[in-house]
Amino acid sequence: MAEIYMYADETGNMDMGGTVGASAYFGFGTAIFRGEHGREVWEGLRLRCDLERRGVRLPRGLHAKDDSRATRDEVFDLVGRQRPRLDVTFLCKARAHPSVRERSYWLYKLAWYAHFRGLLPLISKPGDTLYVIVATLTANRRVMNARQALAEVCRDLSADRDVVLCVWDAQSTWGIQVADYALWAVQRNLERRPCKWFESHTRPHLASMATPWGTA
Repeated sequence: MAEIYMYADETGNMDMGGTVGASAYFGFGTAIFRGEHGREVWEGLRLRCDLERRGVRLPRGLHAKDDSRATRDEVFDLVGRQRPRLDVTFLCKARAHPSVRERSYWLYKLAWYAHFRGLLPLISKPGDTLYVIVATLTANRRVMNARQALAEVCRDLSADRDVVLCVWDAQSTWGIQVADYALWAVQRNLERRPCKWFESHTRPHLASMATPWGTA
């Protein structure tokens, strides 16, 4: 019986009205470590502490969208050396069914369902224990709704596996920050925006990239 640790993060917003600033996609990305990976967690902590020593303030942890290019260089280099399994799923909001447009909560659940359903049989076997460690959202109501959606999907798809859902603050968890960096790089590539780290540091460890509703 194996133990698998799946760290998950989301990208995009759930605005379905096409307003200025709304993201074209909503999606999930995961970084997977099998079994004991204390060294990887320690390396992530050490990097964050060393960046603080050099004057880079990271009170809320590493976040690819906000970090400097120099910080991204160091984080992507470390992720590349650690070689986690990376998987991403993006839903193109412009192609959503009208019923989904009326209920943004469904978008969240459908994105997680599409990602988790395809990944579960590839990374685990019956009897395995899978720890699903997901970043929290900001508003209390969204956290409650998100946890419910995540729990429902995990329960419905994992009858023969022990799935443990953990909803944690991203800044406390190295694996979630790895997932965030992978999502950021893949999304920039998907949207045809420059990302010098995609080909060299992300694609080699990207096991799957799903766009079940097509692309924008």
